[in-house]
Amino acid sequence: MEQDVESPITIQQPKLPKQAREDLPKHISKVCTKRKIQRYVRKDGKCNVHHGNVRETYRYLSDIFTTLVDLKWRFNLLIFVMVYTVTWLFFGMIWWLIAYIRGDMEHIGDNTWTPCVSNLNGFVSAFLFSIETETTIGYGYRVITDKCPEGIILLLVQSVLGSIVNAFMVGCMFVKISQPKKRAETLVFSTNAVISMRDGKLCLMFRVGDLRNSHIVEASIRAKLIKSKQTKEGEFIPLNQTDINVGYYTGDDRLFLVSPLIISHEINQQSPFWEISKDQLPKEELEIVVILEGMVEATGMTCQARSSYVTSEILWGHRFTPVLTLEDGFYEVDYNSFHETYETNTPSYSAKELAEMASQAELPLTWSVSSKLNQHADLETEEREKNHEDQTERNGDVANLENESKV
Repeated sequence: MEQDVESPITIQQPKLPKQAREDLPKHISKVCTKRKIQRYVRKDGKCNVHHGNVRETYRYLSDIFTTLVDLKWRFNLLIFVMVYTVTWLFFGMIWWLIAYIRGDMEHIGDNTWTPCVSNLNGFVSAFLFSIETETTIGYGYRVITDKCPEGIILLLVQSVLGSIVNAFMVGCMFVKISQPKKRAETLVFSTNAVISMRDGKLCLMFRVGDLRNSHIVEASIRAKLIKSKQTKEGEFIPLNQTDINVGYYTGDDRLFLVSPLIISHEINQQSPFWEISKDQLPKEELEIVVILEGMVEATGMTCQARSSYVTSEILWGHRFTPVLTLEDGFYEVDYNSFHETYETNTPSYSAKELAEMASQAELPLTWSVSSKLNQHADLETEEREKNHEDQTERNGDVANLENESKV
């Protein structure tokens, strides 16, 4: 009879994300170290994200054209050469097999024998004939004869497949060459973002510009705040994306990018920077991603340029140096001052604190007005009571005089 053996129970702890494990409280985390801010988007616009443990790799092959376009140039050129070389060798081998099976190799130089392909005397000549057929060169030395039906069928198959390969590979190279990624290299963002007062309101600003004379059509700008957060229920959301309003409701996000423009975000109650002050800003672990989109005027293709700002690149109390000057009959842009800023008087308080101080500054005025009104009402009441008492005393004196006269 078997005895029940008590086995230890292993409780598997839930696997938390790396950011969640690092953000545990100090009394839970054994080692508490200050984490370095890692960029989500680099300054050149490339996303700093690597995809790992992708098991469904067949999905890349289902969209082979996009996969080839996304490859680097050295791999793209290698595949381009390998595809043509393999197809030439494959069909050259078939042409040589047809000639070998028919016995053309045994009747080389026999004028009474009609071969499948004239002047084909080995694999090298079959390989050259395959190149001439697929590229439609046709030197005229090696030609197919009408006594070889299998060769005619192979000629048709190679011509069709060769056209497909040419269309696929040339189309892939053309799309890769005409990609508007390089156009984004001439769309520049300021090195730093600034926070200062504009029209009496605290604003976050950065500058964009286009170095080319051909403009970006239908240009629009967007901004995202990348910051990890923890919900009220305890759920950790790494790299949470929050929209930053840069004029979506007013139309200021649609740009006429002829000269450099300063993009402004008003820090109000809907802004994620509402409670951030100058002293608190360096302690925040956040990143601002800015995205400029538009159509290239020359090609009509959509172009996108990206950049980002971390907390160390946000200057509090600075403004951008003007770069546009009026010359004789035209405006000139000085790109030497594009990234330059200068200091300006800016309160170090957050926008929320400034709003509270502004509301408190209006309270004494309200109190003084109300107190004056109350004092005026009290004076009127006292005057009424005093007049009433005087009238009562006068009435009493008159009554006494009448009594004395009667007596």
